[in-house]
Amino acid sequence: MQESYYELTITVSSHHELFSDFLADTIPVGFEETDDGFIVRSEDDLQTIAWGVEQFAQALSKALSLNIECECKQKKLETNDWVKEYQQSIQPIEIDKFYIHPTWNEPSKNHINIEIDPALAFGTGHHPTTASSLRAISTYVKENDKVIDVGSGSGILGVGALKLGALVDACDTDPVSVENTIKNAELNHVEFNKVWEGSCSVSDDKYDVVVANIVADVLTFIAKDLKKALKDSGVLILSGILDKYEDKVLNFYKDMNIVERIAQEEWVTLVLKKENA
Repeated sequence: MQESYYELTITVSSHHELFSDFLADTIPVGFEETDDGFIVRSEDDLQTIAWGVEQFAQALSKALSLNIECECKQKKLETNDWVKEYQQSIQPIEIDKFYIHPTWNEPSKNHINIEIDPALAFGTGHHPTTASSLRAISTYVKENDKVIDVGSGSGILGVGALKLGALVDACDTDPVSVENTIKNAELNHVEFNKVWEGSCSVSDDKYDVVVANIVADVLTFIAKDLKKALKDSGVLILSGILDKYEDKVLNFYKDMNIVERIAQEEWVTLVLKKENA
């Protein structure tokens, strides 16, 4: 191990989820999510990543006609025992039936445990969209249900459904996410029925529960595919929606009824069913 490492602190004023997706898709190392941004650590200089994030912020501001502020600060630190310090900063979290914790914390005796190491995965349960999705899964997924996690990311949502006794498929267009989904299932001693790189349209199966924690624009783009994958009596869980885009998303799901709306901070998760279901 080198004697020093680089730490890049990224602070963003809005659209946290879009920046998270950008980092997940472009950088070769894991990153930590904070309330107002991200922290990236590496033994290699991170100035190129900082430049890329700033360029992304400018492009996003132009595309959305908004002033999205982004500040990147890099510092060089002594290695010492920063891994231990980082581990100590990550706290387990209780979400309804689930207890999400890193491998270095003791499991809960009163909850369904999900082990996720933040340094190795993008979804840890701490972000409002993941937390509210898990709440919906805790309520609506039943034993022996057939479930698909669309845009699986770390696989945490699918793992939660598996631990409730469901038969679960998962897909993601990002190969790194597919790999993380499989690894985190193994870490939790569960196994997906099928996992593939690509969209849910690849499968002709019908599901009792379809979960998609992505972003609003993608949820509108793949609306037909998500509804096609759902059984007539099934439940559709949509997450990753900023509240200001909620009506835009719902416009593509007019043929469905809202069963539940879960709001946390500025994020919304919608639980939908087909009309007359």
